[in-house]
Amino acid sequence: MALIAIFLMGIGNFALHKAVLASGHRLLGQFGVALGTSAARFTLGVEFVVLLAAMLGAANGWPQLGWVYFLYTLANGLSGWLILSGRV
Repeated sequence: MALIAIFLMGIGNFALHKAVLASGHRLLGQFGVALGTSAARFTLGVEFVVLLAAMLGAANGWPQLGWVYFLYTLANGLSGWLILSGRV
């Protein structure tokens, strides 16, 4: 069950990540990250590694990583919402 929950949260994290990259927010420009650049691919790669680590950990007897990944997803959601709504 933890694997399915982590996987579904991962889909949401990737969708939000791509939306933030596609937004063209000035904050991203300060870091040199724009959709289609190597920096954007790197950040998506880091997102994948975090998801993979959480899923592998949960599959190997650490279902608590589901809660850790849930907190990570909440932080991602909050930061994505702040960026996409123009509050930052």
